[in-house]
Amino acid sequence: MSQDSTISTAELRRPVAQMAVDPLFAKVAIDLQNLPPAKPDESIRSGLQDFRDATDADAVCVVMTAEGQPKIQTVITARANDALCDPKAFSGMSLNELPWIRQRLSHLRLLELLDCQHQDDLSDFEKQFLISINVRAMILVGFVTDEGNMGFVGLFSQQPKSEWGADLSILMKLVGTCLATGLSRLEAERSLGNVREQMELATFGANDGMWDWDVKAKTIFYSPRWKHMLGYDDDDLEGTEPSWRDLIHPDDLPRVQGIFRQHLDGQSDLFESTHRVRHQRGDWRWVLSRAKALFDDKSSLKRVVGVELDITERKLYEEALFREKESAQITLSSIGDGVITTTDECLVEYLNPVAEELTGWKLDDAAGRPIDEIFRGFHEETCEPLENPLSVSIRRQRPVKSVRPTLLIRRDGNEIYIEHTASPIRDGKGSTTGGVLVFHDVSEARELNRRLSYHASHDMLTGLVNRREFEHRLERALKSARAQESSYALCYLDLDQFKIINDTCGHAAGDTLLSQLGDRLKSKIRWRDTLARMGGDEFGVLLESCTLDEALQSAETLRQAIQDYKFVWDEHTFRLACSIGVVPITAENDDLASLLSAADSACQAAKEAGRNRVHSYERNDIDLLRRRREIQWAARINSALEEGRFELFRQVIRPLQMPDHGAHYELLLRMRDENGALISPGIFISAAERYGIIPNIDRWVVENAFRWLISAA
Repeated sequence: MSQDSTISTAELRRPVAQMAVDPLFAKVAIDLQNLPPAKPDESIRSGLQDFRDATDADAVCVVMTAEGQPKIQTVITARANDALCDPKAFSGMSLNELPWIRQRLSHLRLLELLDCQHQDDLSDFEKQFLISINVRAMILVGFVTDEGNMGFVGLFSQQPKSEWGADLSILMKLVGTCLATGLSRLEAERSLGNVREQMELATFGANDGMWDWDVKAKTIFYSPRWKHMLGYDDDDLEGTEPSWRDLIHPDDLPRVQGIFRQHLDGQSDLFESTHRVRHQRGDWRWVLSRAKALFDDKSSLKRVVGVELDITERKLYEEALFREKESAQITLSSIGDGVITTTDECLVEYLNPVAEELTGWKLDDAAGRPIDEIFRGFHEETCEPLENPLSVSIRRQRPVKSVRPTLLIRRDGNEIYIEHTASPIRDGKGSTTGGVLVFHDVSEARELNRRLSYHASHDMLTGLVNRREFEHRLERALKSARAQESSYALCYLDLDQFKIINDTCGHAAGDTLLSQLGDRLKSKIRWRDTLARMGGDEFGVLLESCTLDEALQSAETLRQAIQDYKFVWDEHTFRLACSIGVVPITAENDDLASLLSAADSACQAAKEAGRNRVHSYERNDIDLLRRRREIQWAARINSALEEGRFELFRQVIRPLQMPDHGAHYELLLRMRDENGALISPGIFISAAERYGIIPNIDRWVVENAFRWLISAA
């Protein structure tokens, strides 16, 4: 149940590039890489608190040991207010007591523990220790500074985990890298401070390494400081002639000889060179060498006097700073988001490659320019200019995140949609020194959301509004009508004999017809009206700001448009017709279901009246009331069939004159209502015939009649 891994620089770049950078994580990374020399522990604790808040962990900590010593010397923690786990307990322990960690701990190696109670390779002491500090799961990443100090960053949970997740693993490694870089930088700064102190003392005591080459005598004098600097005893090198080829590094020798020759030729007043010289023990030291040549009256070289300063430590510090800069550049170049940093006056300092690509500005062109020239944002719908988010963030002294996509105008005039987050950058004293803007391209995602939204509200075949969206608009129309804001009407269209086209020419022809009819009907309504395909061969029209008389005229226009339309498919030609039901939408309408039911009833009434006509719904319409009653009876009949509430009665048939052999009966069908009362067939048969339920009743009668005959036999 544990996992560990190591990571190379190339591997670190790859997953980080796939992540969207949270500004809080970016701030943590920047703060850890720029730890202040005065109070680094407080900055680390602040960064850990931000990291804990962002990951919602129970606790995080940084544990550090001294070089070559397993004893834990420093523990810095950040915990949730209600957290029970306390990593502070690591303080004063030895890594030898924690073999599971000690054996696996190395630079940027990830250690994952999902459940300490079920971790077989944990020692009993480790299990008891972790349980005692309320830690069930943890993820660690080791780090080693340039001076060899070792430690780890840990994230702890009071509950077991099924997995920690790839994103969190990458962030842990990024935090470990940044912390190691920041601590190494502090070490390098301390080393540089020592070097500077040595230089001051050396300058004060005139203790720079000095040499004096007497060209005429072919001898050279080395000062005690110079000898000590390169590891020689005071008696070494006395009276010897210099051998520059043996002292100067072979790679530096041609350059040094060239500079020295230029000085001898009078092209420079002073010889000055930075190069490597061989130490007595065989390694190479960096020195800053200055020399002056003296000539006699005949312009012959007389002597050369020089001083040399050991700058090896300074060189190491420069290399450390270069590595730190390279690490930061690689991190910013590898992430998948654009990153822009500015001064506190919003003047651009840095753009990573993604930001260069998204804005169209190169770093060399953008540096020093106001952020408003580089990052020009507009409202995605109104195209109104927006105040730069970085200016807002620095002014308000808090992060600012976009709540909707922003239209970004690139340098070449092209447009993309982005989402962004801006945050101020603060120094160790809390003063704002600049800002960072993180953004990424959401043009494809925005277009995909637009398409998904369109498909969710429109019919794929006709491009018209679908039933779901149409019902939403009907709901809004009902609310508006109840508030007496406007008048509306609903038209319900059903094509007559559409099945003939499908049966004759196939469904492809039917689909083509529906698509063409959708375009034709749409051209006959106003821009503010809504035409929808309700399903199959049915259409709905919501007429806004429309009286009943105007709605009947519009419905007649639609009916006539369909009647005048001639559909041709292969060698077949069809004339179409439709039945339309019209319902006014008023405050008296109960709800959406009753409104649609009334429209459907009006449409069916138009069909029963001979098809190809318009029927207006009225509350006291006798035909519609009869139809609605039959609809209700149809539902009751189906329920009676499902619940077995039909009954057969027999009536004996006897001859009046001549006796007949055998028994004759007439079977009578009755239905019981929900309360058990018998209902005569004359009441429900007409509804059953109209709605096609008679075949089901016939089957029930035949089946139960034969069952009775068999039982009676």
